[in-house]
Amino acid sequence: MAKYGKASQESVRKAVKKMKKKKLKSGRSGKIVTSRKQAIAIGLSEARKKGAKVPKKKKKRTTKKTKTKSKPRKTRKKKEKGT
Repeated sequence: MAKYGKASQESVRKAVKKMKKKKLKSGRSGKIVTSRKQAIAIGLSEARKKGAKVPKKKKKRTTKKTKTKSKPRKTRKKKEKGT
């Protein structure tokens, strides 16, 4: 079973081709995309919007951090040599 459908492969191919011709721009900023990975991500994003067969984005894992009050360390006093 293929992970990606034909339509999603086509949109990624077009995005990479645009990137090579310096015509692909990122969404918000509108800057020209130079990274191959970014071009692929844009292609997959467009495919998702069209409803093509693309796996879901990986969700970022968040870990629960419990705050514990740390006790102040006890410091040892140096013994003074009596002379």
